[in-house]
Amino acid sequence: MDTLPPASACWRWLLVATASSAAACLLAFSPARAQEAEPRQKTESPYFFVRSDDPTVDRLPLKSTRVDVRISGVIADVTVTQQYKNEGQRPIEARYVFPGSTHAAVYAMNVRLADRLITAHIREKQQARVDYEKARDAGQTAALLEQHLPNVFQMNVANILPGDDVQVELHYTELLVPQSGSYQFVFPTVVGPRYNSPQSSQANAKWVAQPILPQGTDTPSKFDLHVDLTSPIAIKEVRSSSHQIEIEQQDQRASVSLAPGNGAANNRDFILDFRLAGERVESGVLLYRGQDENFFLAMVEPPRQVPAAAISPREYIFVVDISGSMHGFPLDTSKALLRELIGSLRPSDTFNVLLFSGSNRFLAPHSVPATRANIEQAIRTIDREGGGGSTEIVPALRRVYAEPKSPDVARSVVIVTDGYVTVEREVFQLVREHLSQANVFSFGIGSSVNRHLMEGIARAGMGEPFIVTRPDQAAEQAARFRRMIESPVLTSVKARFPGLDVYDVEPPQLPDVLGERPVIVFGKWRGEPHGDVVIEGIAASGPWRQVLPLAGATAHDAGALRQLWARHRIQSLTDQEAQEGGDAQKKAITELGLRYGLLTQYTSFLAVDEVVRNTQVAATPSVDQPLPLPQGVTNLAVGAEVPGTPEPATWGAVLVTLAVLFMLARRARRQRGDRYTA
Repeated sequence: MDTLPPASACWRWLLVATASSAAACLLAFSPARAQEAEPRQKTESPYFFVRSDDPTVDRLPLKSTRVDVRISGVIADVTVTQQYKNEGQRPIEARYVFPGSTHAAVYAMNVRLADRLITAHIREKQQARVDYEKARDAGQTAALLEQHLPNVFQMNVANILPGDDVQVELHYTELLVPQSGSYQFVFPTVVGPRYNSPQSSQANAKWVAQPILPQGTDTPSKFDLHVDLTSPIAIKEVRSSSHQIEIEQQDQRASVSLAPGNGAANNRDFILDFRLAGERVESGVLLYRGQDENFFLAMVEPPRQVPAAAISPREYIFVVDISGSMHGFPLDTSKALLRELIGSLRPSDTFNVLLFSGSNRFLAPHSVPATRANIEQAIRTIDREGGGGSTEIVPALRRVYAEPKSPDVARSVVIVTDGYVTVEREVFQLVREHLSQANVFSFGIGSSVNRHLMEGIARAGMGEPFIVTRPDQAAEQAARFRRMIESPVLTSVKARFPGLDVYDVEPPQLPDVLGERPVIVFGKWRGEPHGDVVIEGIAASGPWRQVLPLAGATAHDAGALRQLWARHRIQSLTDQEAQEGGDAQKKAITELGLRYGLLTQYTSFLAVDEVVRNTQVAATPSVDQPLPLPQGVTNLAVGAEVPGTPEPATWGAVLVTLAVLFMLARRARRQRGDRYTA
């Protein structure tokens, strides 16, 4: 029998080794293999909820959430009532992570226990935690409300006895900022599962390790919402793009409720849009005279956008999240959006696309002209993505900023993601550090977007946030983005107050106005209100000026201005702290929270019942109330041990290995052929 020459034996050995390597790569990243891997620590990431076999412990103590909203003009006042009931046989401590509006000023909390009303008080965060644990360990029923992020809160309720029915009421107010004559109220209902990067400032945050109900599992907790809307002028239209609603409307009033029988309502943001007659932003000034301080709010409609006669070429870099949480509906929505965004570029523009999950890659070595061929090639490549892996957004942005930029071409960075990360502070700081290189726009994709990240990116990058909850909204939001970046409506914006003694004005420096969003100015005033508020700027057609008289602007029911001013000042300090790093503004934020009775990252609400009710504290378990997955998000978003597809870099390594395998096999066959023909 003939034998292969030594060279062929060597090639055969390499062939086997390479095949083994390829198989190992594929096996290591297959779903079956991933499921057998050691699970991640619960302190690192969300995990699937598993009901306990212990029938004495109620693992689902949150029975219902009711939201009552009163909107008067541009101010919403919201009461959220969470009902906890212990249907088990042992006392428990309930812990519940839930979302909040990024614009909310949370100013009060009450606890109703049987026939007793317990009023919460604002405390410094660490002290509130110490006092809560002391009351818990003493057997007293207590409730602690903490803010982890501006849109992520946690409620702890200690010593809920069997049969107890505990109702916790939260009160907050927020300003509704109109756009193009349309107003929108958003109530987030669920915190999406966060990928917790080791580089995150939240890397050791216990709230991130929240239990999640598997995909398709409805939460047993009931959810109800009701909105009463009143307006100084007739209401033209009321609708919801997120939920089926029932509307009773009459002239300047409307009543909105969730329609019954439409399935789970607490797995996505509730979004209510309404328009007023005339389709204009109602410019004006609102004055409030308080006991110790007086506050004002000025809202000024900018000029209508004037198309620019000549638009300079721009470079666009699209940074697209293809991680596990984007698998399915969110990524499909992103693809629809990108087809609109990239497809509408002008031939004089240039663009590139950076896809990221755990690794990242550009579609082209450098930005390319927005020709039809390049656009279609980019869209075809994006359409092939399936979504899988972790969400390393910070390395992706660093790579974008490392790209050389032509000094005579303006660059816009467009980030497309669901925002399910814990590196908000790191992202904000990175964007601010490179503000001279590019402005940044953010597109939040999905039914329950991390709005704190999306809005913070836009503030840091002097851009604008966009939220796309469905594929059919892609064209509308892409068109709005195009209108904004082509011609800023108002630049060099300044506010003057002749005749009015003002101080502590927010924001200290007014940003450029994009689109049709109004100019918003908060502040305090002394003495008697005389004179005007004057807003000036440069519009596309030249200098622009609007004067708002103060006569008749005082309102006795505008006490919310006190909390809203403080909320905006806290937001400014939080942004500054993110830029500086550390907790440089902790003292100032804490003082504002305590003075104005607001929940912040450094202050918490604490309510303690004076009666000792639980005499078996040592046997009291803690229960983490699970959350549903946001609508459209799959199980691939929970934990990193079961990726839907390997990271792009992994696929690349596998393809290279298979290519080498193919070449070795081909060469071995050729050598055999040469030997036999010889």
